[in-house]
Amino acid sequence: MKGILKEWIDKAEGDFNSALREYRARNFPNYDAAGFHAQQCIEKYMKAFLQMHNIQFRKIHDLSALMELCLPVFPELELEKELLAYLNQFAVNYRYPGEFATKEQAKTAVKSMKRLRDIFKGIIK
Repeated sequence: MKGILKEWIDKAEGDFNSALREYRARNFPNYDAAGFHAQQCIEKYMKAFLQMHNIQFRKIHDLSALMELCLPVFPELELEKELLAYLNQFAVNYRYPGEFATKEQAKTAVKSMKRLRDIFKGIIK
């Protein structure tokens, strides 16, 4: 794996570790950040996948829109659309005042991230 593809994966792994760190923090866990980094991890894995297949994409954060771009070469991804939709809410909703992610929501986000990460790690070469 070289170049931009490796950079996408490295960035995704950084978000993976940040999500876990924030979720597992004993003092002052930030569940908003755990969910955000979980979403970011999968966004970057999806963009790496698209890059690998030379599929153009805009600078977007919508996992459902990215899924639509992936489907022609990876139709099985549609089976994971509920997980992608769940993670989508963390791109913006919890980053501003007024809404806060709960521990349970962060747990679901991290669990979703792990499942989707495993899928993408298995197909990105």
